Amino acid sequence: MMKTSSNVKGVGFLLLAMLIISLQSIAVKWLGGDYPVLEMVILRNLVAWPFTLLFFRSEGKRGLPKTKQFKLEFIRGIFLFLSYTTFMMGLAALPLAEVESIRFSGPMMITLLSVFILGEKVKVSRWLALMVGFLGVLLIVRPGSAAFNIGSIFILISVLFYALTVISTRKLQATESSATMAYYSSLVYLAAALVLVPLTVVIGEIPDAHPSIAFLFRDWSMPTLLDGIIMCSLGLVWAGWMYFMARAYSLAQASVVAPFEYLSLPINVMWGFLIWQEVPTWMTMAGASLTLLSGWYVFYQEQRR
Repeated sequence: MMKTSSNVKGVGFLLLAMLIISLQSIAVKWLGGDYPVLEMVILRNLVAWPFTLLFFRSEGKRGLPKTKQFKLEFIRGIFLFLSYTTFMMGLAALPLAEVESIRFSGPMMITLLSVFILGEKVKVSRWLALMVGFLGVLLIVRPGSAAFNIGSIFILISVLFYALTVISTRKLQATESSATMAYYSSLVYLAAALVLVPLTVVIGEIPDAHPSIAFLFRDWSMPTLLDGIIMCSLGLVWAGWMYFMARAYSLAQASVVAPFEYLSLPINVMWGFLIWQEVPTWMTMAGASLTLLSGWYVFYQEQRR
């Protein structure tokens, strides 16, 4: 009964995290044509970092968060930085529905990494389900076709590092609180962005670059008052997402929680249509359906265990 209750709570925290993070996608896509990705990342994390301390206080703790596994916290922070920087780069070039459809491969990658890193056992039927999910990803990305967009590669890279983040969270949850993980991840994320800034400034804007690449090397500029408020507001969105995601995967099994990330698709399809009049292609929806079926089959098999 206790395990079931923890799984239900974990799913609830994940759904809240999905709704919160969808606001980030809207803001990044809205502002991405005028500012470089690292400028947005740094402003967001300067605001997010203090909020992680508030989350730490809400757990009844005092002082600054301390960790017994700094190396793993650092690695997890780097994974998050790589995951969401490449995600934002892909977002600059793709419709919201396509971005979220590709991210459907997340549970598939989490399951694969759970096998190789955590040593979880997977039946043949689940391997077949994962193959179906991979076919779905190929339908969405369509490598080698005229419709192929390099932004898809950045989203797939993002998904891989996100899966590694989830696995790291599972390893840390035995000794670290969710707020502690959020605090160190935000700190490492900010440091990594600051280290990369000089390189992007030296290289400068690249003429006729793909939108994803241009987003990384665009010249820095002073944001307008409204744009600055939006960027800074992403700090609260980011801090909230990190906290609730960590809570979700700390409370529940990764294989139980992960399939519910699929609800991000209808949320982002709605935003894409309402704001940019984006309508998903039938290939995107077909691929998304295959990866959705794959993930839900894995979830069903987990429930039967």
